[in-house]
Amino acid sequence: MTFSELSGAAKAECTAYAVLAVAAFIGTQTVLVKAIQSGITGQETWAALTGTPIVLFTSIDLIAVFIVALIFMIAEGRRLRVKWWLIYPILSTAIGVSFGFPLFLIARRLRLGA
Repeated sequence: MTFSELSGAAKAECTAYAVLAVAAFIGTQTVLVKAIQSGITGQETWAALTGTPIVLFTSIDLIAVFIVALIFMIAEGRRLRVKWWLIYPILSTAIGVSFGFPLFLIARRLRLGA
């Protein structure tokens, strides 16, 4: 199914996913470039991710969501035979789950139809 064949609600859903994916991509990559330019090391990154209990909580929570999203994308992508299903877990790992997962949800919606 193509985007133009979707119902109005499904088009709105896909548009929201796309806007969020683009915003997440811009946000995460902007921060990543700044971090790289600042010369942050892996050890400093780990210290920042585990420095306080609330930051550690957030890190653990996001890692768990990332793993659940990967499992969902792989299982659902294969079950529905979503075209190029494997690219979405790869994008989620390489760029960020906030980018790859919404793109997967768009592909899933297109596969499921209106």
